Amino acid sequence: MQADKLLVNFSQIFCPNDLGHPLRGAEMDEAQIIEHGYIAIKEDKILEVAAGEPSASLIGEATEIVDYSGKLATPGLIDCHTHLVYGGSRENEFSQKLNGVPYLDILAAGGGILSTVRSTRSATFEELYQKSEHLLNEMIVHGVTTVEAKSGYGLNWETEERQLKVARQLNEDHDIELVSTFMGAHAIPEEYKDRSDDFIELVIDEMLPKVKAENLAEFCDIFCERNVFTAEQSYRLLSAAKELGFKLRIHADEIASIGGSKVAADLHAVSAEHLMVIKDEDIDLLSESNVIGNLLPGTTFSLMEDIFAPAKKMIEKGMAITLTTDSNPGSCPTANLQFIMQLGCFQMKLTPIQVFNAVTINAAYSVARNEKVGSLDVGKQADIAIFDAANIDFPMYFFATNLVSQVYKAGKLVVNERQRLE
Repeated sequence: MQADKLLVNFSQIFCPNDLGHPLRGAEMDEAQIIEHGYIAIKEDKILEVAAGEPSASLIGEATEIVDYSGKLATPGLIDCHTHLVYGGSRENEFSQKLNGVPYLDILAAGGGILSTVRSTRSATFEELYQKSEHLLNEMIVHGVTTVEAKSGYGLNWETEERQLKVARQLNEDHDIELVSTFMGAHAIPEEYKDRSDDFIELVIDEMLPKVKAENLAEFCDIFCERNVFTAEQSYRLLSAAKELGFKLRIHADEIASIGGSKVAADLHAVSAEHLMVIKDEDIDLLSESNVIGNLLPGTTFSLMEDIFAPAKKMIEKGMAITLTTDSNPGSCPTANLQFIMQLGCFQMKLTPIQVFNAVTINAAYSVARNEKVGSLDVGKQADIAIFDAANIDFPMYFFATNLVSQVYKAGKLVVNERQRLE
């Protein structure tokens, strides 16, 4: 079969293994790394990936051949935990963080998430769309081709619905594919202060059914944290979501360990997020229950803390992990997944192979798109990030610099070096 496009002369091609499940434990140390190879694309799919020169049978009169000598190709990167759609920003809290004010204290004083809730409630659909589109434009030039996007800055139906509809429209309009998560229980709204149980019932009885009826989200998430939602409340909400057919996530063990990981294990959630202060016994629970750990080292960095999720220990205990930005206006204002990957090496001591597995095939499983993206297997969508680097070590070693030069989404060149430099 003749290719529509032949991308040739790569110095290396990183090909993660799709074993039919997220890579766990020692599986995260393995990948196929093709030296001096090519990628053949037919329509929007991977046709062939191999070392050496492509055979003549792949080349027709209409085949476009592009030389990528000296460059590295990987699957398109996947950012599997973001709070993409929001109003306003929170740089006004930056000096408080510099002065050591804890995040939960900022939240208790009406800042943090609640500050963004006020800004998001007052923002129009178009304002939210434009702000989120700008973030996606930043993400794609850094090699990201699929993004999970949470709601959660409305805490009322009108605004939660608007956030989810913005994400749905961007999924139709933007080159990046979006996977939506409903997170109506992101914080206790000011009008429900000291009535968190009543708010949980509102989310369960009124919001969840509407999200499902309008097909606005695939996943449901909740912030299980001290002074936010308890493990019991989280279990109650996520159980109701599961009955309605939602896939489950949970913010757990970020600042205090209050039982969120056990909720994730008991309900067989797809993922548990953050896990900076997870207990050893809870790592065992998540490993046994095949819950993916979505780890967010940029949040630790942004909050100026020194406790990173114990990624190496998780791998040793057989867990599957990802790395992801947590892109949001407060605790991690970034759109640069490459920097998060570098933190995975510099702060978590992960190897480049483990890091690239985390943001490709494992992240694809985290957003339930593994049959479509996350690896360069024949027949999968041709989502490809191309780095101005000769090998997988260089983008981790040469930190804080965007080394992505080209991005293909579904076989289409959506970012090239000239555009990036402009």
